[in-house]
Amino acid sequence: MDLYGIQIPIINIPKLDPGFVPIGLFNRAFLTTAAKPLGIAVERADGQIARVDTRIHGTPEYASADKYYLDRLVKTLLWMKGGFKVYVSGDRAMYDHLKAVFADGGSRDFDFHFMSNVYERPFEVVYADELPVEKDAPQAIGGHLEGCRIGFDAGGSDRKVSAVMDGESVYDEEVVWFPKTNADPQYHYDGIVAALKSAAAHLPRVDAVGVSSAGIYINNRTMNASLFLQIPKDLFDAKVKDIYIRAIRDTFGDIPFEVANDGDVSALAGMLSLGEPNVLGIAMGTSEAVGFVDREGRITGWLNELAFVPVDAAPDAMADEWSGDIGCGVKYFSQDAVIKLAPRAGIVLDEKLSPAEKLKVVQKRMEADDPAAAAVYDSIGTYLGHTLVYYYELYGMKHVLLLGRVMSGKGGDRVLAEAKRVLEDEYPAVAKAILPSLPDERFRRVGQSAAAASLPALRG
Repeated sequence: MDLYGIQIPIINIPKLDPGFVPIGLFNRAFLTTAAKPLGIAVERADGQIARVDTRIHGTPEYASADKYYLDRLVKTLLWMKGGFKVYVSGDRAMYDHLKAVFADGGSRDFDFHFMSNVYERPFEVVYADELPVEKDAPQAIGGHLEGCRIGFDAGGSDRKVSAVMDGESVYDEEVVWFPKTNADPQYHYDGIVAALKSAAAHLPRVDAVGVSSAGIYINNRTMNASLFLQIPKDLFDAKVKDIYIRAIRDTFGDIPFEVANDGDVSALAGMLSLGEPNVLGIAMGTSEAVGFVDREGRITGWLNELAFVPVDAAPDAMADEWSGDIGCGVKYFSQDAVIKLAPRAGIVLDEKLSPAEKLKVVQKRMEADDPAAAAVYDSIGTYLGHTLVYYYELYGMKHVLLLGRVMSGKGGDRVLAEAKRVLEDEYPAVAKAILPSLPDERFRRVGQSAAAASLPALRG
């Protein structure tokens, strides 16, 4: 495969997507011929810095390859770790290119405005003769089991709450709700409070509350979340940014609490189940939700929004409707991937069905061992095998827990088996380093909301 003059060898190709070009393989091939040093750093909250020292070609012949490589690298850093300021060092022409791309009206206009909103700072790309030093601030959060706790898990189609006493769940409740289609923040607030009160009724007291919620949270504040997609910006700023803080304090007063991204809480639940840290959790459902617990059992504070991280370098890769970008994880590791691939396998899906209903059609055929459905899941497994290598280069994780509706039933088993086959066949060294798996019964007993309950430490 030739892309921008870079020759990319690919051994394992998805059955239903022969044009797929793993971004990790493109990067490897690109760097074998690149020699000019270049540095990228991204600044996020509280002066934290993510830094990458890399190389480009710096010649007219490879200008397109250099631009593509750096565009994807900056995009990956922004959505993996977050940031409002990008530093470029080593090449003025590439700096000028990135400054024009990640700008209002540029091809990465979505990223420009999204990051400005999340960090409440103007987004900018600057040139630096010397890059700032890398700085992280991971938190040893979670795993606190003592006392009477409530864990609340806010999903896009249901909300779950657990009452936990000294690490044992004494009450669980799951309620269907419709946060993504409701434009009144009072609806969300009332649902959160109702869940908290329901759990509190089964405890002698409430010592702490932990919240697991889809979205981006900084200092317990909601910076962006699809749960509140329909709420206008003025109401979001006034009523949603502090919605969990208000709900907990209004209900219980001044008690310890923590709000964390649901992907991070999934990884935390995995750590509690496995008894080991260094866990990357990947939930394939409505989107691709990811969380990470590091080697010390800490939550990093990174965005981990890998749904927006590029995984396919193919020029005609599928576009994400929200961001407008192509080849990003959401179209490869969610129900969107199943819906994308099913017609290529000859499975006709009624357009009147919702995405979740379309997924169920394919799942039902997989349970009946339909070869067409098997081809869909095999292709997702091939995507995953290649992409886990890229994620390993980014995170260095040991365990990978594969969660979500796409991974349920025989389809999930098929995805996992194919991903392992690709790893062993094409990346044997990485295959020995990481342990991808589906959650076991112990993980299911720990549960997302029960793990959320363990987030805050008690005072004193």
